[in-house]
Amino acid sequence: MAEGLDWPGLMRAGMHGLGLRPKEFWALTPVELMLMLGREGGGAAALGRSRLEDLLRDFPDRAKGDGDG
Repeated sequence: MAEGLDWPGLMRAGMHGLGLRPKEFWALTPVELMLMLGREGGGAAALGRSRLEDLLRDFPDRAKGDGDG
């Protein structure tokens, strides 16, 4: 079974079923669309401590003035 989102099905549900305009549809995240369609649990599992630590290691905070704007 192929993984990923069923974009044609989601587009039909959002634009035809919910009456969203294309601009409104594409402004939504998949999780927001799933909530609007009444589907719960469409998102990923909550971020666990070990994954948070991995992200902190891979993307450390930089000191102010390090070119971050």
